Amino acid sequence: MKNFKIVLVTCVLILLVSCQGNTNTERVFIITDYGAVADGVTDNSLAIKQAVEACVLAGGGKVVIPGEGVFVSGPFDLVSKMELQVEGGATLLANPDTTVYTKSAFRENPGEGTIWIGGVNLHDLAITGLGVIDGNGLKFMGEELGDAYELLPFKVKDPRPHILTLENVHNLRIENVTFRNSAYWTVHLIGCNDAVITGITIDNSLKIRNSDGIDLDHCKNIRISDCYIQSGDDSICLKNRREFKEYGKCENIVITNCLMSSRSCAFKIGSENMDTIQNVTVSNCTILGSNRGIGIQNRDEGVVQNVLFSNIIIESKFFSDVWWGKSEPIYVTAYRRANIDHKDASWRFPEGATEGFVGQVNDITFRNIQCRSENGIYVSAESREKINHILFDGVSVVLNRVTDYEGGVYDRRPCEGEGLVKAKTSAFYIDNATDVQVRDCDIRIGANAPLNMGELIHRTN
Repeated sequence: MKNFKIVLVTCVLILLVSCQGNTNTERVFIITDYGAVADGVTDNSLAIKQAVEACVLAGGGKVVIPGEGVFVSGPFDLVSKMELQVEGGATLLANPDTTVYTKSAFRENPGEGTIWIGGVNLHDLAITGLGVIDGNGLKFMGEELGDAYELLPFKVKDPRPHILTLENVHNLRIENVTFRNSAYWTVHLIGCNDAVITGITIDNSLKIRNSDGIDLDHCKNIRISDCYIQSGDDSICLKNRREFKEYGKCENIVITNCLMSSRSCAFKIGSENMDTIQNVTVSNCTILGSNRGIGIQNRDEGVVQNVLFSNIIIESKFFSDVWWGKSEPIYVTAYRRANIDHKDASWRFPEGATEGFVGQVNDITFRNIQCRSENGIYVSAESREKINHILFDGVSVVLNRVTDYEGGVYDRRPCEGEGLVKAKTSAFYIDNATDVQVRDCDIRIGANAPLNMGELIHRTN
């Protein structure tokens, strides 16, 4: 009987601990319980901050934007052991008042936007739901000019908010939620480790400059899958910004099953790279209606190496000179950055330097890729040793004119020297690089041939 009592007490204790654990993980904090109203006008940042604080005091939980309409908010921060859930039917909308955005997205560099939703030095964070996080981007733009909006002038701080800026977060999950209408970058991860981004939609205006989709900055061990990204600037971009140099390399990145469209470059490495970007695989993606498809744009002292692109469809075409790129479905370039008078010029070179140098691009493979474009693949460097061991294996290029732009030009911007380079259109234009192999590739001319056709495969040096 005594043993039975001991077993019974033990079972009860285990059950109580188990129930307590489940209660902790299921604590829910709905922002309307803290005074938030979904009227599309009221700034609810205080209510959201109070819900987040309650989550902290409880030791973690779920902060919910309920499916009840449009909740306007100014800046707020996320915390560890928190899930921000935006329910289906709910929209979290950025406050259009520029004065509420005071924190720079790039630390002491104020010239490249501010932070709306942020978080630093966190762990175990999730952003989920079937709702919408809306950056209210057009409210921060000037006049519509052709295929781009005018950027409003500013003196020191560019007030345009980035939607989500997370720094040094471990164990991060972003899934299913829709981000849209960003005024600047949409999802910026800095120094993050072990993150999964899956099933999200990013739907930005194709006319807003700098409206990147996902930027991985000094990040490690990141998986991106099953996403739809439409953005004026790069859809997915890997980089190592100088402002965050303490986080080191950007490495071990897997990107798969994504659909992308951009007026700049759908998938890009660079141009900011002051460290190393390595061990990257991009596969089973479709790129439609873009200026460029895949780009490696090295402009700083960092190295790019060990990158594999496979099973990808690319459709690219010309846009105006506002956008970097000239319809190159694939481009690999290595040129030192130009020393120009720019709003953030002091952040572009190593500390104390007035000019920079460019690192190498090595061991890059493009396999089983179909390209349909107004321009060809472009590989070019300032000197032969800067680009080494590039393989194009089973790459198909169909050259077909679909716009009224004349063509006959490749884009090296931003670089020291000539940015827009006049040259005949080739399916492969290889200039100043070492060991570039074109193996089992197919080249065709579509119904409307480019106006400035040259050799199908052009090599110099």
